[in-house]
Amino acid sequence: MSKRLLWLLAIVVILLVGAWFAHWKLARVVPPKPPVASNWPSPPPPNVSPTNPVPPAPPAEAPIRKEPAPPVPAEPTFVLKPGETLDYDANITKLNSTVARLKISAIEKRAAAGKGTWHLQALAHTENPYRMVFELDDQFDSYSDAAGMTSVQYEMHLSERGQKVDSVQRMLTSMQDPIPLSGSGVRVLPGTRDPLGMLEYLRGMDWKRTSEVRSPVFDGHKLYDVRAVLVGKASGVTVPAGTFNTIKIEIHVLDNGQEMKDAHFVLYLTSDSARLPVLLEAVLPVATARVELTKSK
Repeated sequence: MSKRLLWLLAIVVILLVGAWFAHWKLARVVPPKPPVASNWPSPPPPNVSPTNPVPPAPPAEAPIRKEPAPPVPAEPTFVLKPGETLDYDANITKLNSTVARLKISAIEKRAAAGKGTWHLQALAHTENPYRMVFELDDQFDSYSDAAGMTSVQYEMHLSERGQKVDSVQRMLTSMQDPIPLSGSGVRVLPGTRDPLGMLEYLRGMDWKRTSEVRSPVFDGHKLYDVRAVLVGKASGVTVPAGTFNTIKIEIHVLDNGQEMKDAHFVLYLTSDSARLPVLLEAVLPVATARVELTKSK
């Protein structure tokens, strides 16, 4: 199995979705209301003359009372909890076995760069026998603004085939932001998220009022434009953690305005208030991968 495939799979898993996604809600187009009256003058009533006065109008009928429309049920409110841990198996359908295991955790709320942030973490490890082909033990840390999950700092601590790489990058959204004394800084668009922050942002969206979200996403190497589109509901989605009713979201990744054609992602979130990411399907050029929830706590 190629290094490219496993690397893509690991990245996808850790984003828990490929991902990537959304700051601006698409504005809903409200159709114009029909006119309530014509501007044209009304024709005169028949048989009106000085000697034939206008007949009295018939008594007005009582207005028909309309019952108010039933209220739309509120969307379950998602609240990220400190200590939440989600475990996943990443499988390739052709191999019918687990290639890698993932763990995504909401460690704690803490201050970073003078802001209140969530410390999010993802761990990825390849499993035997694939570990003999491509040994991977990676850790990703995200410090995302608690209000909107925009990225403040993103860290990658990679160990692959014995080669180690450590990267700590502060997100700089303004030319006035100073380069940090430790680590490095990267200039990004305002509202940029990293993959982990993007995942949590999608979980917190009100999908009854929003059908699409869009966001710049920085994966540690490059800035992408990501669109997440609600495509409907899926009932009876079965993964090792159980069977769930879900909402189904397609994820589109754009590079310099062009959608990437060599990968397609579909994310399934439970339709209850937990908004658990239970399944990610990734269709790659050489195989289809499934990242399945095995345990949550």
